[in-house]
Amino acid sequence: MKFVRLILIAMLVFTSCKSKSVVVGSKAIATKKMSARKVSKKHLATSFDKKTIDARLKVAYRDNANKQKLSVKLRIDKDKIIWLNATYLGIIVARAKITPTKVSYYEKINKTYFHGSFEALENILGAEISFDQLQNMLLGQAILDLKAQKYKSMVDNEAHLLLPVQQKALFDILFWINPVHYKLDMQALKNTNKNQELKVDYKSYTNIDGEIFPKRIEIRAKEKGKFTNIDIDYKSVVFNKNIVTPFKVPRGYKQVIL
Repeated sequence: MKFVRLILIAMLVFTSCKSKSVVVGSKAIATKKMSARKVSKKHLATSFDKKTIDARLKVAYRDNANKQKLSVKLRIDKDKIIWLNATYLGIIVARAKITPTKVSYYEKINKTYFHGSFEALENILGAEISFDQLQNMLLGQAILDLKAQKYKSMVDNEAHLLLPVQQKALFDILFWINPVHYKLDMQALKNTNKNQELKVDYKSYTNIDGEIFPKRIEIRAKEKGKFTNIDIDYKSVVFNKNIVTPFKVPRGYKQVIL
């Protein structure tokens, strides 16, 4: 279960690079204030338009008591499937397959598996999240629909900071958008009353086949004296490749109920 939790947390971000890719520069000129509507429009124009992703990445995890490193294969059939296969020292430890309506995974340490609705991710991660939100985070896009509500814009840390005019009742959400390529520099969720904070920091970007993707991601989560740090580096990525997303629970595994 511990490995599966790590994989699902790691899925909240997506980075990608390969040897022939070119690192995209950050803020080359002073950022000028721009209307929230124009910033949102430019960000939405960067939406991913390929059909599939086949990637390999390294994930380093650390919290108050544990450290772990995993190799993960990630395959995405856009709007349909998110598939992951995690290995440790070359041995498969877990596999997960997520669709807009279903979550399936098994892990080999305790020989358990789960089949259930997408709401299971909310139980595991402790936060409400939809398939579309998860996919957007994997692709470096804002997790909320920027057209669904009004935002205000300001310049912060040389980026365009978007804040909803009316924040959510339970948490604040903020988006820092890069003024050069208009992908996210960072997005953050904060619950001041519960002293909770989650930051997804897109440290650098790269241009791969005309698509701008994060190259390195840092996730920092804090809650009442507890912390979780996740660093993700992609070692390869291929777009529009015919992919397979096999999933079959080995014999003898025990089903778990979340």
